Parts: sequence; C-alpha cells; structure tokens
Amino acid sequence: MANNLLWDLFVVLIAYIYVLLTILIPLTLYKKEKISKFSARKAIHMFTGLAILSSPFYFWPFWPTIIAGTLMLFVYFSSKESKVKQLKDLYDAISEEQEEGLKRAFLQGPFFYCLSITSLVFIFGLVAPDNFYFPIAGILIMIVADTLASVIGKRWGKIGISLPWTNSKRTLEGSVTFFVTAFLVCFIAFFLFGLLIPTLQEPLSLAAIVIFSLITSALATIIELISPSTLDDLTVPLGSTLIIYLLTLL
Repeated sequence: MANNLLWDLFVVLIAYIYVLLTILIPLTLYKKEKISKFSARKAIHMFTGLAILSSPFYFWPFWPTIIAGTLMLFVYFSSKESKVKQLKDLYDAISEEQEEGLKRAFLQGPFFYCLSITSLVFIFGLVAPDNFYFPIAGILIMIVADTLASVIGKRWGKIGISLPWTNSKRTLEGSVTFFVTAFLVCFIAFFLFGLLIPTLQEPLSLAAIVIFSLITSALATIIELISPSTLDDLTVPLGSTLIIYLLTLL
C-alpha cells in the first residue's frame, strides 16, 4: 500500500512539473516576442493536455482528476482583472478576441478544455478505470487534431464551411485534416493503452481498434464542425468519448 502511494505521488509530481513547463515556456517566449499570441496559445493547447497520458499508471484512479481540476481552477482565475500577476500574464498571452468580449474576460476556451479533461478522467476513474484509453483518445483529438486543423485551415484553407451559430469559419481542408489526424491519434491511443500496455481489461483486437478509431474520429469531426468556436474544447472530447464508450456497451 505504501509503495503504491509513493509511486502515485512520484507520477503526480512528474505530471505537475510537465504541466508547469508547458505553460511557462510558451508564456516566456511570447513575453520575449519570440512567438505570437496564436502560437503561444496553440503550444499550450497542444502540449499541456498530454499529461493525460499518465492516467493509466496510477493505482488510485482519481489522481488525474485532481491534476486536471487544479489546472481548471488556475485557468478560470486567469483573467484581465486578476490581481495575481502570473494569472493576468497568462490571460494576456493566450486570450482570444471572443474571450475579451465576455462580461467577465477570462480564458473561456482553455477553461472548457480543462473542464472536459477533468470531467472525462473523473467519469472513467469512477465507472471504468480500466478503460482510460477512451478519454485519452478523446482528449488527444482535442489536443492534436484541433490544433493541426486550425493551423492548416488558417494557412491553406480555401473552401469555407460557415454555420451561423458557430461564430467562426471552418474550412473543408481543416475538417479533413481534423478527421485524418483524429483517426491517427485514436488508433495510437487504442493500440497503446488497449492492446500493448497490459491492464486489467480484456485487450482490444486490431479490428476493434480500427473500428473504434473510425467511429470516434468521425463523431469528433461532426461535433467540431457544428460546435460554437468557444465550446468545441468541451463538446468534441466529451461528446465523441462518451458516445463511443456507450456504443461499446450495446
């Protein structure tokens, strides 16, 4: 029991150090004018959430919820009016125009990003701690696929897809990038944590991994396409992960 706790605390420490570095490095580079605000936000978006990869390695399944919940509170209190310099600096570095227009100017997108991670790791820690590959896949979609789709869409997107309630313009090129990348990260997540790395659940078959990856990536692409731009960090991982998990129970 004591060895299990020591191992958990060691992994928690590594996870917190990693999260801190993935925030501080882009923030420092932005303040030194080495990267743009867009790049700083995307770098934090891309790398911070990768701490989810530690989820299957805890003996107590609720450590990921504590880590993600801590980050969620940190982001929530990062606002234009914050009296804590570090929190205000973070807001200034990665805020978007839509967030600056809110009644309370805070990092709404990153907050939903953290809320979705916290919700997923809590739900699966509670009901399916041996199936963490589902939230890992959904969160990797949000981290990697959403970031690459945004970059590709802004730089090379030509065919616009505009839905009035989303308050943003997506592109066909960005959506195709999203789907392909989502499939790849899902395949990696299901393959690594559902087959290669031994856990208590029955290993997934290769056929199941491919089917799960196709369905999850298709769901995520559709949800991302129809979601408001400030809510997709919440709707994409939660929607795609919970739907694919429920489908496996049928």
